[in-house]
Amino acid sequence: MSADAVFDLRVCLLVFYGLETAAVQSDTPPMSPSRTRVHPLAERLVSVPRAHLRLDLSQDRTGVSLSHADGPILDCPLTPQGMVTAGFVAQALGAKLPPLGESRTVRVSTGVLFRAVSIAELDFSVEESYILLERLLDEAAMQRGGSSDAV
Repeated sequence: MSADAVFDLRVCLLVFYGLETAAVQSDTPPMSPSRTRVHPLAERLVSVPRAHLRLDLSQDRTGVSLSHADGPILDCPLTPQGMVTAGFVAQALGAKLPPLGESRTVRVSTGVLFRAVSIAELDFSVEESYILLERLLDEAAMQRGGSSDAV
């Protein structure tokens, strides 16, 4: 499945449930600093199925970020919604949020990453987002085998 098809599928799912998508494509302007930013690398990584991706989950004074050796995947700003999102993303990855100034390495499949990125795109001010959140967290846990893949 191509990166565009994955993005289109996610947008269709979110639109079907009446939710906004916060995905950032290379041809769209950067998001407001109060929302989680998903970088184009996320779509490229999930478009090629892999059993293991080595990712870094880190926290600094600006918020929580998830990155790969090739670059940033997503950034959750230091706002109430950004930190809620960061906590759910970490849960989907099977990791705990790192303390300020530290990072954690996690190894997950592209399926788990897809679900973590989908969680980052949810708008938690919309009540229906929590229905999708529960489903995405359950699927991520099943794909991880019910245990943490954190290294």
